[in-house]
Amino acid sequence: MALFTIESEFRYEIVRKVYEGGMGVVYEAEQLGTRNFVKRVAIKVVRQNYTDQQQFIDNFVGEAKLVADLIHTNIVQTYHLGEVRGMFFIAMEFIRGVNLEQFAQQLTDKRRILPKELAVFITSRVARGLSYAHAKTDKDGKPLGIVHRDVSMKNIMIAFEGDVKLTDFGIAKARGFLQDNEGEVVAGKADFMSPEQADFKITDKRSDLFSTGVVLAHLLLGHNIFKGANADESRKRIMTHPIPDFRVLDKRIDDRLNEILQRSLARDLNKRYPSADELLYDLEHYIYHQGYGPTNETLGKFIRELFGQMVPQATTDARGSTQLLERAARIVPKR
Repeated sequence: MALFTIESEFRYEIVRKVYEGGMGVVYEAEQLGTRNFVKRVAIKVVRQNYTDQQQFIDNFVGEAKLVADLIHTNIVQTYHLGEVRGMFFIAMEFIRGVNLEQFAQQLTDKRRILPKELAVFITSRVARGLSYAHAKTDKDGKPLGIVHRDVSMKNIMIAFEGDVKLTDFGIAKARGFLQDNEGEVVAGKADFMSPEQADFKITDKRSDLFSTGVVLAHLLLGHNIFKGANADESRKRIMTHPIPDFRVLDKRIDDRLNEILQRSLARDLNKRYPSADELLYDLEHYIYHQGYGPTNETLGKFIRELFGQMVPQATTDARGSTQLLERAARIVPKR
């Protein structure tokens, strides 16, 4: 029973487009409040051509409800779910930084090699976020059974201050929140899927740990060993491509780091890490067992030097995005 209810109007003004995906667009925006209150946020908007697909809208709403209670330093926080004139949107924490795909591209463009300690550090922060999400329960203490299912370079953000954030639970699996056809359709980015995901099988939290291993290998090697010419080829490579001895591919990779990669990428579920906690422990022990290792500040300094504080431009589809931008330029949700 609520003590009292506060009714108010949130108002958002769009600043610029940040990212455009297949089903939604993310904008940088300002949340405006009384007495010149301004808060910088990200606004995720459903693409107009998906607004009449009920299952997609239900899952968009389900995603917002699912992540509303995921409050962790390594997960992008959700503030508000709104609807205006039939357009659904989610207001989220704004990360002033880049995703790992942009980060990796900048390393290539600048001909820089990511220090292996920073690669392990970034991956350990992802494991921290997954550990929290996998253990999340409902208000009655029952496990939600969250599986992200889309851990990939695009869905991991690094702030210019050095914080690492997992985002986009749009195809996550969780009890009671999202409709799911797992086993009939395959969801996620093909070259970051787990073998069971690529093979249309039912997944559990260990699927996310394989994907995390793919991210770690990509950061260390500068490329994804499973990426094929198309999605089907990538899925096939995920299921059949021999897992290499990473020590041969990069001389910086020692026995212990190779063992972590091998266990993360084990196709046999009984040989893979059973939990994000165990993966996290091994990653952190690897970089801190001698008493000192990388921090958010270390990563922040590296990324600021790499990008020179620039803000990368989003890739856009000018036709569809302009229409969305005009519709979303000022959003005042229904009460």
